[in-house]
Amino acid sequence: MDGLRWLLLFFGLLVIAGVYLYSRREKSEPVEKVIPPGDERLEPTIGGEESALRETAAEPVVESATPGDEDAPETLAEDAPQKIVTLRLIGHEKKPFQGDELILSMRGIGLRHGKFGIFHRYDGNDESRTIFSAASLVEPGSFDLENIKDQQIPGISLFLVLPGPVDSVESFDLMMAAARALAQTLDGELLDESGSTLSIQRERYMREEIIQFQHSSLRA
Repeated sequence: MDGLRWLLLFFGLLVIAGVYLYSRREKSEPVEKVIPPGDERLEPTIGGEESALRETAAEPVVESATPGDEDAPETLAEDAPQKIVTLRLIGHEKKPFQGDELILSMRGIGLRHGKFGIFHRYDGNDESRTIFSAASLVEPGSFDLENIKDQQIPGISLFLVLPGPVDSVESFDLMMAAARALAQTLDGELLDESGSTLSIQRERYMREEIIQFQHSSLRA
C-alpha cells in the first residue's frame, strides 16, 4: 500500500513539473499580435512622423503648375458645363464636294488646317484658342491634304464647344457666317445636328439655346 502511495506521488510530481515547464516556455516565446482586418492603426516613428497603413493605396497628388515651369503637372480644373453646337454642310442634291475645292474654300474664309488633321477658326493667331472647327463627314473626320485632289467629300461638320475663348453667341454667329459663305461658294446645303434642313426658325432657336446656356453658366 505504501508503494502505491509513493508511485502516485511520483506521477503527481511529474505532472506538476511538466505544467511548470510548459508555462515557462509559453512566457519566453514572443506573442504575435493578430490585427483583425479594418482595425489597422498608425504607429509613431522617429521624428514624429507616422507610418502609412499597410495595403492602403495612396491618393494621387496634383501639384499646381508654376508660371514658366513647362514640366510641372497640369492642375485639375473643376468640372464646368459644356455645350456642343453642330452644323452640317452637304452638297446640293447630295453631290459630293471636290476635295481641293473644299479645302480652298475653307482656307478662303480663314480656316486653318491644324490639330487632329481638321480645320479650325482661331482667335487671332493663337492656335490654343479655337473658336470652331470643321471636320470631314468621312471617318475619321481628318483631311488627307496630300491626296486631297483625288478625293470627293460628301460634306463637312462645323462645330463649336462652349464656353470657348470668345463670347458664346459671338462664336455661334462666326460659325454661321462661315457656314453660309461655304454653302454659297460650294453650292451646298446647310443642315442642323439631326440632318434636317437648317431653317431660319431653327437657327434662331439654336441661338436662344446658346444665350440661355451662357446665362446659366454665369449663374453657376
